[in-house]
Amino acid sequence: MTPKDAALHLGISQRMLRHYESAGLMAVGRTLNGYRHYSPSDLRRAARIRDFIATGFSTREIYAMRACLSDDGSGPCEGGIAKMTEKLESIDRLMAELQERRATVLDRLQLLEAQLDSESPRPEPQPA
Repeated sequence: MTPKDAALHLGISQRMLRHYESAGLMAVGRTLNGYRHYSPSDLRRAARIRDFIATGFSTREIYAMRACLSDDGSGPCEGGIAKMTEKLESIDRLMAELQERRATVLDRLQLLEAQLDSESPRPEPQPA
């Protein structure tokens, strides 16, 4: 499959496919005239890479578990579970940090609103 067709099939750009290759995540076959040619196996590998990136993995993290990207590693593979567990722990830490920051911003917002309320002039009562 041509790079253009492969990119369309995967819903990514041709540039992204080249990036996967330059990051060492894929080794794509070439035709006799030197053009890239994506096999069904290459497409499956690229789809796995795309999916890992979509879930927050960097190409460096994916490279560390590249054995899990081949058709041979399409199921559980050595190191894949550990890397995914590490990523999940990292996400959990980030979520906790964000929740803490959110609570701090909410507290500060409430304090500022309370200060504005206490400083704003009260409307004078209208005679009945």
